[in-house]
Amino acid sequence: MDKKSIILEKLRSSGLRLTRQRIKIAEFLFKRKKTFHFTVEQMGQLINREKKEKISLATFYNTVHAFTKFGYLKEILTRNNKSFFDTNVSSHHHFFDMQKKELTDIDSKKIKLEEVPNAPSGKIVENIEVVINIKNSI
Repeated sequence: MDKKSIILEKLRSSGLRLTRQRIKIAEFLFKRKKTFHFTVEQMGQLINREKKEKISLATFYNTVHAFTKFGYLKEILTRNNKSFFDTNVSSHHHFFDMQKKELTDIDSKKIKLEEVPNAPSGKIVENIEVVINIKNSI
């Protein structure tokens, strides 16, 4: 299956109609070779800067949240409760630069946990992901 077909299937399976705007958003997110971290607003600015036809913020939010619900994107809440999204949905860790408002992946081999507490009664640990907040040293 080629990249375009995979992208269209992601749209169909998430229950979204195949509009030009949603196809543009899906291609922007999933045709990348590298992981992409973004807020909905950042993505909207990047896409709308490139196109003559503007896409509404509501369309960006609806599309991103549908993709997140179906596991195509991962939502990461930062220290200030700002939602970032990640095209890499595997379990991994991040640095969050509090001044630049940017997420960066951390090699999972660089994080070592010696002990994980037991989950509360009736719960299980699904996965562990660390976000390390960073700022300028001076």
